[in-house]
Formats: sequence, C-alpha cells, structure tokens
Amino acid sequence: MIPMVHVSYGSSGSGTNAMGMRPMQARVYAARAAQYLLLKAPPAAGKSRALMFVALDKMRHQGLGKTIVCVPETSIGASFRSTDLRSGGFEADWTVEDRWNLCLTGEEADPQKVRAFTAFLQSDARVLVCTHATFRFGFEAALDTVGVEAFDDCFIAIDEFHHVSASDNNRLGTYLRQLLAREKCHVMAMTGSYFRGDADPVLRPEDEVRFSTITYSYYEQLEGYEHLKALAINYQFYKGNYLNGLPGVLDTTQKTIIHIPHRGSTEAFDTKQNEVGLIMGLIGEYKSRDPETGFDLIETPDGRILKVADLVDDGPGRDIVKTALGREIRGPNGKRDDAADRAKVDIIIALGMAKEGFDWVWCEHALTIGYRSSLTEIVQIIGRATRDAPGKPKAMFTNLVAEPGVETGVVTDAVNDMLKAISGSLLMEQVLAPNFKFYRREDGDIRQPMEIDGQGNVMIGIKGLVEPPTDRAKEICEKDMHDLMAAACQQMDRRVLAPDAAPEVATQMVLTDIIGRRYENLSPDETESVRQHLAAHMNILSLARQEYERGFGEPGKIFEGQKPETQGKDDEDKIPEAPNTLLQMVKKFINVKEVDIELIDSVNAFKERFEVASKKLDSTLLATVQSAMVALRVEMTEDEARTLWPRIKAFRASEGREPNLNAADALEKRMAEALAWLKAQKAKRMREGVL
Repeated sequence: MIPMVHVSYGSSGSGTNAMGMRPMQARVYAARAAQYLLLKAPPAAGKSRALMFVALDKMRHQGLGKTIVCVPETSIGASFRSTDLRSGGFEADWTVEDRWNLCLTGEEADPQKVRAFTAFLQSDARVLVCTHATFRFGFEAALDTVGVEAFDDCFIAIDEFHHVSASDNNRLGTYLRQLLAREKCHVMAMTGSYFRGDADPVLRPEDEVRFSTITYSYYEQLEGYEHLKALAINYQFYKGNYLNGLPGVLDTTQKTIIHIPHRGSTEAFDTKQNEVGLIMGLIGEYKSRDPETGFDLIETPDGRILKVADLVDDGPGRDIVKTALGREIRGPNGKRDDAADRAKVDIIIALGMAKEGFDWVWCEHALTIGYRSSLTEIVQIIGRATRDAPGKPKAMFTNLVAEPGVETGVVTDAVNDMLKAISGSLLMEQVLAPNFKFYRREDGDIRQPMEIDGQGNVMIGIKGLVEPPTDRAKEICEKDMHDLMAAACQQMDRRVLAPDAAPEVATQMVLTDIIGRRYENLSPDETESVRQHLAAHMNILSLARQEYERGFGEPGKIFEGQKPETQGKDDEDKIPEAPNTLLQMVKKFINVKEVDIELIDSVNAFKERFEVASKKLDSTLLATVQSAMVALRVEMTEDEARTLWPRIKAFRASEGREPNLNAADALEKRMAEALAWLKAQKAKRMREGVL
C-alpha cells in the first residue's frame, strides 16, 4: 500500500469530569445557555452525548418543553437512544420512548412516521428522534394542522448539519430559517465535517452570526484518547476489477467496514448483490445466515467463523440487519463486556450506508473501493475507524483505486482519481494536525519560535510574514483556514500536481486565485496576508518532513511512522527518539530552521504526495501518468494540436523518439504538450464510443 499519512498521538486519556463529560462535551455544556449552538467536532467525538447533556438542561432548567433530534438516516438514530447518564455523575438519564424513536424501523419518510411526528407535538412526550426526511415532511404537516407555533419552546437538534444549505431549494435549510426568524425555539447544529462538498454555504451570513460556535479539532480528540494511538491513510492501486486488489488490502483479522463503489462509477463491474457475493467468496466459504441478526456466517481458510453484515442488499432482510447492528455493535452503557461486544460482528459491507454517524467503536479499518469526490464523504468514512476502544491501538483508512493502466481507454479518468486522492490525503493531514497559528517574527524576538498557548494553539513565528492588515483579513486567517484548504485541494490538481510544476505556481499564483474567487473586494494587502497564512498552513508539515528526512530518515519513510534505520544505538544519546507525532516533527524542524515566508513559498506539498504515490508505478506507467497530467493542465486548442501533428510525426521519424515534455527547447516541449493533448482527446473519444 502507499502510505500517504501516518499520524501518532500522545494518548493522554483525559477521561471524563465529575458529571461524566469528556472535554468536548464539557465545553459544549458550558455554552448551554445559548439559544443557538453550532458544534463543529470530528466523527466519534461524542456529539450525540453532548446533545443529551444540553437537552436535559434545557428541558429541566431553561423552560423548554420538548426536544426533537434529526439525523440523516435511520441507522444513526441508535446514537440517540436511551442512555444512562446518572452513573457518570449527571443529574438525569436520557430517555427516549420507543414509540417516539422513529428511527427504529421502516422507511425514513413513512406517512405513519409523519403522523407520529405531529402527534408528538400535541402530546406530553418530551423527546423525539427522527430522520431529516421525517422532520421535513412532519414540519409541512404541522404547518397544516397545529401551526408553526407548535415548535415554540422546543429544542431542535440537527445532526450532520452540513446537509443543510443556504440555497433556496434546500427544504431543511428553508424550514430552519423560518424557525430562526420566529425566535421562539432553541437550536443545536452538529457536524463532523468542516466543509460542504459544493459551493453553497451551510448558513447565510445573517443567520450564522446568531450561533455560538464550539469547535473541537481532530487533534484534540485523538490526543485525548486512551487506547487509539495512531491513524494511517493509505492508497492502493488495482488492475482489472477491484476484486484483484482486494486480497492485498483486506485483513480479515481486523474489524472492517468495506464500502463498495457507487453504481455509476467505472469501478462497479456487476450488480451490487453479485459484487457482495464475490467479496464474501474472497473472505472464505459461505456457511449460513443467522436468522436472528441476518448476519452472513463465513468460514475463513484458517477455520475462523466471521459474522458479516450486508447493508448493500436493500431487500426485506436489510431491516433485520440494521436493527441487529443497532443492538449488537454497541455495548450497554456503563460497564460492558469488551470481548463479547467486539465479537458480535466482524465485517460490514455497505454502499450508501455506514458513513455519517455510524457508531461501531471496534472498527479498525475503513476500506473504500473507488475514489470519493466529496471531501466531506472522505472525512465521514475515515471517522468510522477513529473511535477509541480497548485493544485498538491503531486505525486505518484505505482507498483502493484503479491503476491508470496504459492499455485502457480511461487513463485520464484514472489519473484524475489518483490526483484527487493525493489532494484528499493532503487535506486530511491538515485536518488531523494540531491547530497552528502563525505570527510575524522579528529580529531579536524573545519568544520561543514555537509555543503552545493556553487554548491548545501551536504558535509559530515566521520571518517576513504579512500580518492581516484589517479585521476582515484577521477573521479569515483565524476562522476560514479549513475551508480555504479544502478549496485549494479541490481546485489545485490541474495546475500544480504535475511533477515538474514550480512551487511558486502552487503557493503564489493558485492560492491567490482561490482567495480572489472566494472573497470579493479584498485589497492586495489583505489577499497577500491571507495567502501567506494559507501557504504556511499547507506547507509547514511538508517542510518539517523534509528536514527530518534530510537529517535522519529515508525519503517517504516518515509517512509510515517508522523510526529511521540511520539512527543506531550510538545515536540514541544524541537523538532521544525519532519524531513520532506531527507536533514533535514540527518542533524539531522549528528548532533547526529559521522559518521565513520565502521558505514557506518554496514548497509544493502536492508534488511531495505525488512523488510518494509514483513510487508504486513502473517507468512506462509513470510516463503515461505524467503525460495525462500535462494534458489536464495544458492550454491547447484543437487547431494548434492538429497544426503541430505533422511536425510531431517528422520529429519521431528523425529522432526515433517522441518529443520530451521536459526538453530545454521550447518548440520540442510544446510538441510534447500537443501530443499529450491529442492522446487525451483520443482516450475521451474511446470512452464515449466515438471512432
């Protein structure tokens, strides 16, 4: 496999306070008096229980009569079922009557559930759990029957809030705006993603300013775990169909969620049911189906019986499997039998499910087949494996993607997926990193070049850094870096991922373009300050990794999180330990180097990722990939390419080779770019069936 990210954490095991709250939950509870709360926290951070603490306080001490919890799909409703909170020290338990948990069975927008929704509003019941779809239909029904005032003095919690959009055609967003305008209910919005997958904002600016925001980072979460100490993100190529690559990445001794490809993707090669059957055949010999749980029982070649939950088959048996998973994958509250709970299910195979909010603490490996274009979806899938659990020291995300084979007619698509995977891994490393803050460091500054403030921010001084000249620029630098990095990763691949791309193209030209498109009317000074802070966020880890590799390691080895072989016993007194966390690596780099903005601008982090990935390609395939990459970014018209074609043929005849993309001669280089463009167009016509 290609190791793209390997992050280790200190594992402080910060535990819970006297009321049974983890640090993030305590932070949210401290803000419980706010009418509108927005919680940004990673998957597996404990957002559901944070909501329970706040909801109980709102109903017991703030005069609210009801709580409505909305989740994207029924399987997530299990996270909000009745929960013992008293044993941890809280004043009350969270109780949801089965009749008011509309996620237990059936379709998401069943008419019966809509009727139950309106009945709840007219009843004395306190808590309802439903899907986003049921809430939308129920809201419409309530307007026709009991009126919008039925939501007055309600506490409405929306899980996976990135499903809401400020767009007029997003009904959930439209109904939320109606409730905010009325100002009679309280709202808590929760999301495990820092960004949407499109250009629409989640909230309109005039609405967003009304929310009190609590942000809890991936780094804070994993640093506070007791058991999980490392997270790896890997990619693996396959040839032919994905079954050829699956045995090399699927370890049946690990608790694994397998997400098969979307049906419209090139990776899908059969019906979804047949693909699941073939995957089970790779795991072992099919034995039977457990009638109680619906799990398939498969015997591995070494004699183990694995319990496999099939969430792909959408026939009548899937509700049995979903119900069993809601019951089996989570141990009872309080004391639990870890060994027994861990053994209840071994592998889950899914298509559109088991992503957002899916709670399986024992999951060690999230294995996704086919590239996912949505960065939000990638974050959510990785989050399935990042829950803390006994006997789980490490977790892994693997993306199994098609090798851009020379013989196929889809080489450009495969290269595009490869480049997007590289971009996605870079963004995930930023998401998993500590919260870096940068300031301008002057000569004679008595501060340490790297310090950690009282709020967990890592403060790094950079010489020549342009400080934000206005409040607007300062706010962008402080609050929008995750969104800007997501935009950069989504938009950069065509211009800067080629191996011969100059670093300045990435750090100066492209970042400036992205900032200009996102923020209107920024002055040149404001734009440059934001650009420099964004470049620092994106490149500080790459600079630290390069310094580490120059001094002690082998290029690329830092991705694997290994101690460098160059460090022997004689060195151990001089070097106490190879950096095993991102924070240690950066600290070592900062202590060695005086960091200035020119050094920041000298790095193309995307190129670094490409070099790691390209080690898995042979020379012929690498040349094909590079040619396809050039075709993606070259400004070339059909007229120019056809005009150059006779010259290209003459060059091949006289020189015995094709024009070189890296040639010093400008005309030869342009012929090579035209040839790459023509090859890409031919492949496109083959895909479309045009001869």
